[in-house]
Order: sequence, then C-alpha cells, then structure tokens
Amino acid sequence: MPMPQLLLIGAGHAHAFVLEAFAQQPASDIAITVVSDSPLAAYSGSVPAWLAGECTLRETQIDVAALCQRTNARLILSPASSINTQARYVALANGERVNFDVVSFNIGSTLARPQQHGENLPKLLAMRPLSSLHQRWQVVKNELSHLPSGGVQRVLGVGGGAAGCETLMSVLTQLRKQRPDIDWEGHLLTAADALLPEAGRLPRWLTRRALSKAGITVHVEQRGETLVEGGVTTQDGTRIDADIVLWATGAIGHSWLANTSLPLDKHNFIQVENTLEVTGQPTIFAAGDCAALTPALPNAGVYAVRMGPHLADNLRRACHNEPLLPWQPPERVLALIGTGDGRAIASRGGFGVSGKWVWQWKKRIDARFIARFNPPVEN
Repeated sequence: MPMPQLLLIGAGHAHAFVLEAFAQQPASDIAITVVSDSPLAAYSGSVPAWLAGECTLRETQIDVAALCQRTNARLILSPASSINTQARYVALANGERVNFDVVSFNIGSTLARPQQHGENLPKLLAMRPLSSLHQRWQVVKNELSHLPSGGVQRVLGVGGGAAGCETLMSVLTQLRKQRPDIDWEGHLLTAADALLPEAGRLPRWLTRRALSKAGITVHVEQRGETLVEGGVTTQDGTRIDADIVLWATGAIGHSWLANTSLPLDKHNFIQVENTLEVTGQPTIFAAGDCAALTPALPNAGVYAVRMGPHLADNLRRACHNEPLLPWQPPERVLALIGTGDGRAIASRGGFGVSGKWVWQWKKRIDARFIARFNPPVEN
C-alpha cells in the first residue's frame, strides 16, 4: 500500500502545532510536505511589539524550515494558487504540482482593501496578509523618513477591533520615537457603536482610556470606505483627514479560493465541520483564520493555536482512515492587548485589567510560544 501523502498548505499557527506533533511522535508511514511563501512565519501575538519598535522582526518569527527539518517534512517555498480536489493535487505559484491524499489549509486571511479615488492619497498600510506586513511597513517608514521637520501628520486607523486598536497605538509609539520633530495625531474609525464589540464593558473602557492616553480620537459608527485626496470618506460621505491610513478591517479569504470547488462562506473562508474537515470534502481540512465554523469564531490567532493539537490528531487519523474527533472551541479566551506604552490590557469575557505587569506577562507568553517551535539559540 502506498504511503499517504499529507500536504500542509501555509505555515500558520495551527500547522506549527501539526509539525511539532509529528516531530514528537514521528509517523514513518506518512510523507509530509509543507508549502509556504517563506521559511519564516510571523506569530501574530508578537507583531504589535515589533510595530512599536520593542523587538526585531526575527524575534516575532517561527523558523518553519527548521521545524520541517525536525519533522522530516519536505518544504516547498512557493504559495499555493489552486487545488484540484478530484485529481488530488495543488498547483503552486512556481508552476509545480503537489499530489496529496490528505490536505490541510492554514493560510490566514487578507483584507478587503478600500476603494481609491483621486490623487495625493494618504499612505496606506494594510495590516493583512500578515506574511508581507513587514515589507509594507518598511515602504511606509522609508517614505516618512523624507518628511521635513515640524508640521502635523495624522495617522488614521480603520477598524475598532482588538487588532485595529493595538496596531494603531503601536505604530504611533514607533513614529513618535523615530520622528519626535513631527506632531503625530491619532484617529480611529469603527463602524460599530463601541470599541471591541465582542468584549465586556470593563475591557472596552480600559481600551478607550489607553487610546485617549495615546492621544487618539475615536470616531464610532463611522465606516471607512474610500481613500480620497487628503483622507478617508465614510459611509455618509464625511471625509476624515489623514496622511497615513492603517487598514485593519474587513478580513476575507484569499482570492484564489473563489476559483476552487471548496465550499466558501460570504467572506471567502473555507467552511468546515467541527472536526476541522471541510464540509462535504473528506480528507481536506482547514484551520485558523481561513476556516469558517458554525457558529462563526472571531478572527484571532488564539483560536488557531487552540485548533493546532486537535488538527494534528485528526490529520494523523485521516491518513490512517480512522474516525475523526470533534473539536470544541473554548467558550472564552484570554486576549492580551498591547497599548504601545509599555503596558497591556488583559481581557477575558467581562473581566479586564491593565498595567505594565500585563505587558511583561504578554511578552513572556509570546516569547515562550515562539521558542517552543524554534531551535535553541546558540551562544
């Protein structure tokens, strides 16, 4: 009987756990291939610290190549571009085809970018896809380095979720450090009637207080829609002035998924059962932001982390034609939101607390998470 071919598409958080599980409990009867656009994968929890200038980019990354080596998995550095579920192969951007018996998607999400009209538009920094954020951020920083001294620069964050609040505070922190000769104004747009709509009242209040301390004005019930000269227009035609726009709203699935036979929801995410197997597609799985469960889960890395060990177990079961086990999402998860000033907010349900110790706690958690997948640092 031929060896089952297990193909992992993407190197997200859930697949890091899959590779770790197969490294710790090797399956010599399963051939594993990973396709990824990079040998390094960013851990989303550490991105705000990097944006704030508190750590290097490398300190936020999981060494996927080293993890594949530990697992005895083949790594192909090219993203997937299509899948043929009948012929059982995935086509890659480099022209290669990879056959599979069992396949899993963990490719994260991207963003619905704003429409753009006119000239002299604000500088746009889309916060996803995460894998290429460092390149987009470097382009913006290079442009800002040429600004003359003095004057005011308005930084507008679009999106009032945890990621939108956190990235705006982090980016402003670094800009103020790098160019203290410029007056950096912060503004935040959210289509909801309150920040962090899924959080409790206390975490929302703590976040609002942190934004206020960072000099950020919040505009509620204002949906950012179009980049125009000098700013962003909202759903009612109001223009909010901006020089830099951080776009952190409207997460969607990658566009190439729309041309496949995979079942997708209205946001282009892959519909899965509670086993993380794709609906109506045996031996095809999806996890993390690219997967859509019923009821829907928020797009947060913590869920991909929780799915990882279970996904590993079910992929092993699928390769051995064994029954799959259901995954139960946690009712509440801990969210740790950096505020860019050496502090952080811890939120779980209605509970919330903030302080410097929370930021130190968050940094330890994030560093420990990355270290578990990376080879030991040589002195």
